[in-house]
Amino acid sequence: MSDNGKQGNGKHPVRIGFYICHCGTNISKTVDVSSIAEAMKAHPNVVVSKEYKFMCSEPGQAMIVGDIAEHQLDRVVVAACSPLMHEPTFRSAVERGGMNRYLFEMVNVREQVSWVTVDPVAATKKAQALIRGAVARVLLHEPLEMRRVPIGKRVMIVGAGIAGIEAALMIADAGYEVILVEKEDSIGGHMAKFDKTFPTLDCAACILTPKMVSVAKHPNIRLLSYSEVEEVKGYIGNFKIRVRKKARFVDVEKCNSCGSCYEACPSQPFPLDRKLILGGKVFKEGRRMKTKRPRSLGPDHDLWVLTGAQPMPEQERTPNGGA
Repeated sequence: MSDNGKQGNGKHPVRIGFYICHCGTNISKTVDVSSIAEAMKAHPNVVVSKEYKFMCSEPGQAMIVGDIAEHQLDRVVVAACSPLMHEPTFRSAVERGGMNRYLFEMVNVREQVSWVTVDPVAATKKAQALIRGAVARVLLHEPLEMRRVPIGKRVMIVGAGIAGIEAALMIADAGYEVILVEKEDSIGGHMAKFDKTFPTLDCAACILTPKMVSVAKHPNIRLLSYSEVEEVKGYIGNFKIRVRKKARFVDVEKCNSCGSCYEACPSQPFPLDRKLILGGKVFKEGRRMKTKRPRSLGPDHDLWVLTGAQPMPEQERTPNGGA
């Protein structure tokens, strides 16, 4: 385009077809569609300006297709309802008329004007302003072509609360690979801290725990707990994501959560006293004791008082005595 978008294909001024829909009475009961259609005829680039009861109907679409051929239109603007509802409809219509689907612009004068404005005069002025903006914008449109690109059929879900867990299971059951990322060291989120769930007052753990187990065992789910997304690159269907796994300082393949390494650790980044507290009530408490045999995974440690965990049997320990 040249001349600030006012030349079509570099050959002649852009020729725009403008159409405004009554939408039954949804739009016309508040917006003066007839006066708008008449006023748009004065625009230097608008060669066709029409109103119609239902532009999305087959006759309405046929009108657009016919006018594209008859008046050699370069652009089409339709003032009607939400683009979410009928933009694909009108794009298909302009394609049938031989025009690129992306040389079309739609104005929402139903949800954004008629349905939210009481005064007809104010509604008509607002609709006119939106339409003038759409016409100015469509002058700058350029034809685009759709293409197909390969996509990675893998899904990453960030956050392994109950919503993330449920989404991961549904997608994985559909046969797709899922990468589930959780920043905490355990999945479950806030629901894991609840006793009962609203409104049925069902046991939260009874609902959540089986799903947590299913996530851990599902062949299509790769769980990355204690990890955070650091960088996202790419585009829809082909993202490249960098995830940082936080240091656990323990071999997760060997650890059975007995707690002996916690007690025997020469450093003391933890308090001497430990308590299990729920709802302000102390259920169990213990104090770190000096070990008589620091290299053994022995009964001289008191963490089992809190957790009930026991050291692994001697034959299952690694040669260096680690867990």
